[in-house]
Amino acid sequence: MTLTTSARHRHRAAGADGVAGNERLTAMTGAVLLVLFAAEGVTILRVHRLLTLHFFLGMLLIGPVALKVASTTYRFVRYYTGSGPYVRKGPPAPLMRLLGPLVIATSLAVLGTGVALAFVGPGRGPWLFLHKATFVLWFGVMTIHVLAYVPRLPGLLLGGQAAGRAATVLSGRGTRWLLLAASLAFGLVIAVATLHLSARWDGLG
Repeated sequence: MTLTTSARHRHRAAGADGVAGNERLTAMTGAVLLVLFAAEGVTILRVHRLLTLHFFLGMLLIGPVALKVASTTYRFVRYYTGSGPYVRKGPPAPLMRLLGPLVIATSLAVLGTGVALAFVGPGRGPWLFLHKATFVLWFGVMTIHVLAYVPRLPGLLLGGQAAGRAATVLSGRGTRWLLLAASLAFGLVIAVATLHLSARWDGLG
C-alpha cells in the first residue's frame, strides 16, 4: 500500500523535525558543556587550592558528555545507515567529520583518566601523566571544535522553536530538556558519591 501525497509530506516533516530536534539537543548539551568545561578550566589555574571543586566538576561532566556522545553518535548512525531525513540534512563539513571522533575520544580519555586517578589515588601508575597528556590533546581539538560551532550556537538553540509537530522522541522540546536535566542529575549523583575521593590528594603539590 503506497502512502498518499499528504501522508508522505507528513512523514517527511516528522523526519525533518527529528533531525532538527537531534541538532538542538546536541547544541543544548554543547552549551552546558562549554560552561562546565570553562569552570573546570578555571580550577586548573589553582588546582591545588580548588582540587575538591576540580574533582566535583570532573565527575559532574560525565552525564552531559555521555548525552553529547549519544546524540552525536545517533546522528552518525542514522546518516550512515541511510535514514532519509538525515541523508537529506547531509553530513557535517569535512573537517568537522574528521574532528568529531577526536573530540569524543579525547573527551572520554580525559574523563576516564580523571576517574581512574580519583580511585587509584596519587602516586600509583601512569594515570596522572595520561590525564595531563590527554588534556593537552583534548584542548587542541576542542579549541577548533568550539571556534567552528560557537558562532552557530545561538541559531541552533533558538531557531525553529515553533516546530511543534514533532513525531520522534528527540524532536520534542520537553523531551530535550528532560534528557539534559537527567544527564546533569546523573552527573551530580556521581559527583556527590565520589567527592570524598578528593581527600586522598589533600596536601599534595
